[in-house]
Amino acid sequence: MKGVLLVNLGSPESPTPKDVKPYLDEFLMDKYVIDVPFLLRALLVRGIILQTRPKKSAAAYAKIWWDEGSPLVVISKRMHAKVKQLVDIPVSLAMRYGNPSLLSGLQELHDKGVNEVLLFPLYPQHAMASTTTILELAEEHRKKYFPEMKFTIVPAFYNKPDYLKNLADSIKGHLEGFDYDHLLFSYHGIPERHIRKTDITKSHCKIDGSCCNTPSPAHEFCYRHQCYETTKQVVKLLGIPEGKYSQTFQSRLAGDKWLTPYTDVEVNKMPEKGIKKLAVVTPAFVSDCLETLEEIAMEANHEFKAHGGEEFLAVPCLNDSDDWCKTVSNWITNWSNASSSVKVDSEKINA
Repeated sequence: MKGVLLVNLGSPESPTPKDVKPYLDEFLMDKYVIDVPFLLRALLVRGIILQTRPKKSAAAYAKIWWDEGSPLVVISKRMHAKVKQLVDIPVSLAMRYGNPSLLSGLQELHDKGVNEVLLFPLYPQHAMASTTTILELAEEHRKKYFPEMKFTIVPAFYNKPDYLKNLADSIKGHLEGFDYDHLLFSYHGIPERHIRKTDITKSHCKIDGSCCNTPSPAHEFCYRHQCYETTKQVVKLLGIPEGKYSQTFQSRLAGDKWLTPYTDVEVNKMPEKGIKKLAVVTPAFVSDCLETLEEIAMEANHEFKAHGGEEFLAVPCLNDSDDWCKTVSNWITNWSNASSSVKVDSEKINA
């Protein structure tokens, strides 16, 4: 029997330091998020970051928290509910960190008799700290608790035509009536070393401005290339001229070289360049979350105007829009209807 597990990032149980601390511990102690030896990671996370960060992060979460709970979790549940109505096989929802846990999602499918699982990370672009960690933990659970299960993995869908159309249509709809000077594509940042670690050729990724535009097998797992390709295709669909858009990377930890240019730095420069009306889209996420609602819609908005900007629009993520849920359900149905004679463990599908 076939079933699907949708997996998103996750969230603390509440916007309080008490609940944010264990969430951050689980997240930052992940070897795919902070990829240094365990003892150094523990010293950095538990000895330094968790001594001050929970209080600051809780204050940020409190600013965006909904009556129903965490926006990311609430939106994911709404999407999950819509997708379930559109397909004929069981669909469960899990979070990589926090609840509902990945193990509980697999258990729910197992209890329904599912032994072939479409593992669906809800990330358009592939990255160690998002996709890889989901796949690794799911495989650990499978081996330990559900050895009879087989996984089919939905690969990064950054370049899939129906996803790109959903994204472009959503941006176009939200831009109606907003006479923007510039459209900024802001993606979540990652350390540059993550790009090199995921280079399956071990030589292609140089982050020199040309490698992302030179065809290579490395692009299958290159987050940077996939971000730029998403921007390129959406801009083409929207017909946005050169010079009226740009791409940056948001969120970073001190002490490492992360992907540049940085969103906050570039946003602060824009007013002096004559950009007074700015729209920002965040295509690394399919669900609005702390990074989109607080870091962009609140903080970047404030900083832009403090530096002379006049109008700021944060374009919402795809969230639980009908078109996006229909696209996800179509991918699921295509997989569900495929011949079972060609499946193997960890098989990929062309979503």
